[in-house]
Amino acid sequence: MQRFSQSPTDPSFVQNPYAFYETLRGAQDCPNDLAFWEAYNMPCAVSHRAVSALLRDRRFGREIPAELTQDPPAHLKPFYAVEQHSLLELEPPSHTRLRGLVLRAFTSRRIKALTPEITTLSHRLIDAFPQDQSFDLLSAFAQPIPIIVICRLLGIPEEMGPQLLQWSNDMVAMYQARRDHNVEQRAADAAQAFSDYLRAYVQTRRKSPADDLISHLISAEEEGTRLSTDELITTCILLLNAGHEATVHTLGNGVKALLEHDLRITPDTADTTVEEILRHDPPLHMFTRYAYEEITLFGHRFQRGDQVALLLGAANRDAAVWDAPQRFDPRRPIQTNTSFGAGLHFCIGAPLARLEMRIALTILFERCPQLRLSAPPHYANLYHFHGLERLMVRV
Repeated sequence: MQRFSQSPTDPSFVQNPYAFYETLRGAQDCPNDLAFWEAYNMPCAVSHRAVSALLRDRRFGREIPAELTQDPPAHLKPFYAVEQHSLLELEPPSHTRLRGLVLRAFTSRRIKALTPEITTLSHRLIDAFPQDQSFDLLSAFAQPIPIIVICRLLGIPEEMGPQLLQWSNDMVAMYQARRDHNVEQRAADAAQAFSDYLRAYVQTRRKSPADDLISHLISAEEEGTRLSTDELITTCILLLNAGHEATVHTLGNGVKALLEHDLRITPDTADTTVEEILRHDPPLHMFTRYAYEEITLFGHRFQRGDQVALLLGAANRDAAVWDAPQRFDPRRPIQTNTSFGAGLHFCIGAPLARLEMRIALTILFERCPQLRLSAPPHYANLYHFHGLERLMVRV
């Protein structure tokens, strides 16, 4: 396996990770499925076929093998107290039970019913856009939509949105390459404060149920079991963090791509445009898994406990699947990309994210036909997430 050196915090990589992905993949006539990334000290799946296969292979998973688990440092215990109940970090049978309970509450009918609210919210935010001056579309449009929608879905007061956003940003920074002790401390503090707030709110909903997701999660049952309070708290945090983080980045990356190519989105082109945005510049670029047994795949021998990084951003630009994959083309026929994962860990929030994107972006370009960039977009140092620092525009 070829070895490659690249800092994930290097400014040139932050602005364009796709050039390095092409290097990892190698020559087109004999491309690599796996390549070793020295910065992470692990092999990386870089082809669409390898990423797709490993996402579905039950011989790999997210949960750390028992013999490799260690007690977290004292300052990180509040953070890992939340993570130990997360759907993202569990495997069957715990994952099967928890996901089944969540899906009983997080139904397609409930998501589709949010259409009028997303529509009204999009118009309200656009009504407040500054006229005749430059402004940041991320803070004015892309950030409020997913956090307000998930607050309404869960039943949390909308005015808590800014605080939830700050807690979310502090927690997900734990997965970024720029992580240091200060980042860890902020993440732990945020996890503790987030948990304390939700614990009190869950108790309120236990006494006074309402027609919201938290109440439905409380009442959801499968084979005589329910979500524990800790599981419920972690699930709410996961829905808030994952739902907000990915959608903000995708909305921003999508508007950037459309404006840079002088393109628009309409109701007739919404489905293919959203899928091309997700393929071309996805919000999450790396998803790691552990090997659960000794196995040889794609020419590499994995031992139990070995980690492998699935590079979703690389898989989505594989020339074996897409013609001219570096080109942004909303007219492409829809093909399966890896932006929301696959298999048991396929993103529960994917239907909501797609709905928010279709509605919000269509309304944005209908209401703002003269929308244009007012400054060059700049990506933030967030890897393995991928999103903009700001998106300065004029209407």
